[in-house]
Amino acid sequence: MAGWSRREFLGAVAAGGACALVPLGLGGCRSAPAGGLLLRDVLLVDGSGAPARNADVLVRDGRIERIGRIPAGDARGLRVVEGGGRVLAPGFIDLHTHGDPLETAYTQFLAMGVTTVLLGQDGGSPSLPDKGREPESLPAWMDAVAQATLDVNVATLSGHGALRRRAGIDDGTRRPSDAQLARLQAILEHDLRSGAFGMSTGLEYVPGRYAETRELAGLGPVIARANGVAMSHMRNEDAGDVRESIRELVAASGPARAHVSHLKMVYGKGVEEAEALLDFMQSLRTPAQPLTADAYPYEASYTGVAIMFPEWALPPSDYDEVRAARHDELRAWLQRRMEQRNGPEALLFGTGPHAGKTLAQVAAERGLPYPDLLLEIGPGGGQAAHFVMDRALQDRLLLDPKVALGSDGSPGGSHPRSAGTFARFIEEFAASGRLALEEAVRKATALPASILGLADRGTIRTGASADLVLFDPSKVRARADYVDPKAWAEGFDLVVVNGEPAFEAREAVGRPGRLLRRAGL
Repeated sequence: MAGWSRREFLGAVAAGGACALVPLGLGGCRSAPAGGLLLRDVLLVDGSGAPARNADVLVRDGRIERIGRIPAGDARGLRVVEGGGRVLAPGFIDLHTHGDPLETAYTQFLAMGVTTVLLGQDGGSPSLPDKGREPESLPAWMDAVAQATLDVNVATLSGHGALRRRAGIDDGTRRPSDAQLARLQAILEHDLRSGAFGMSTGLEYVPGRYAETRELAGLGPVIARANGVAMSHMRNEDAGDVRESIRELVAASGPARAHVSHLKMVYGKGVEEAEALLDFMQSLRTPAQPLTADAYPYEASYTGVAIMFPEWALPPSDYDEVRAARHDELRAWLQRRMEQRNGPEALLFGTGPHAGKTLAQVAAERGLPYPDLLLEIGPGGGQAAHFVMDRALQDRLLLDPKVALGSDGSPGGSHPRSAGTFARFIEEFAASGRLALEEAVRKATALPASILGLADRGTIRTGASADLVLFDPSKVRARADYVDPKAWAEGFDLVVVNGEPAFEAREAVGRPGRLLRRAGL
């Protein structure tokens, strides 16, 4: 290896140009690899929930070719990775992510074992810069991603808010015409035919907050015909309103499968409230409506400060005009809202000039009462972490077998969930013994795969795509926090995407990801 960087050497190994010498005990000197891996002596946690078992796993041409005891002679020409009894699991599937792989790498996701991310969340859709409002914008973006070099697998939903804008519906419109609804349906159907996995709504945001049941229910059958999923950042996540929001989601989805994004109960307290909410969700399930959800293991949400403001102060209203005309009313609203949400110490700015400080700290520095500071900042004043959840309640939601993992993170996110969700889940739930490792892995792999309809991912079985992660659960650590939210997780020794190493020994070593399109096209 003299004269080579480690990255150059591993690149040569992947190309078959050097002996497969792997650092940190991951392997030994083997004959040149020929497009394959043998992961030997691993504790196989296959994602199905079945008991872990010792095995070897042979990977060739991007797929799992054989599971069992593989004779040494069958490893000729392959890179051999010595598992040493470590866990081999399917690559984790993050059901709620943001960002754009055409602009930013997802290395911090690979570092916590994630091999597939789902974009198009909260009613938004990714698009090319020059096609953002065109009917073809999402399909054009998907085609560009299909041609790009990716580090993770990328799937997407079609965002309802983006659909509205592409259909020429003004943000403040509450009752689109029949012609506008037909246009919405046609664009959504085209997105689904192009490979989107369903539709997302952002009913707490503009323009989704203006959508009524007639509009949303008109899109459910389109999603169902494509066997897609209807995911929603619901209209209201407060303890007193979340049940009605879930009921609305199920009703609006109609024949489509409904899914709750980042399940939470703002202002709720304790395990009993969580169990009551889970019982309510169970009461809505039928054989045709499985009703699933995702969640993350943190007490703070992360969204724009616009969530603090009343609808009448949001677009399409002119904020400056509203502030001037209804100053006292708006100030009183903001004070009540912040008091409900645990006070100004519970809002931590993540972007803008106040990043890293709480609303209380900034108000003290400026010598202003915090409602006046919020008035000045306005609804466009950036993103913040909102500490409005109860840890015991959220943990109980995460334990439910119908709740998968979703980080709600992005490569540039200022919330630790972007770099820590899956590591923290393994560390605090599986390694601690609160949840069986097999079940923890299922909730991060097979469950999200079934929600999306990814038939060839999410479990380790013969013929499946080889998305894999090798780790020792006792060494997994989520290092990201609110001071350093982008710190990579520790403990995931090797991450394989489509049969090729993508992350190893704490660095990215390949870009074998690909665009995933909905099956049945």
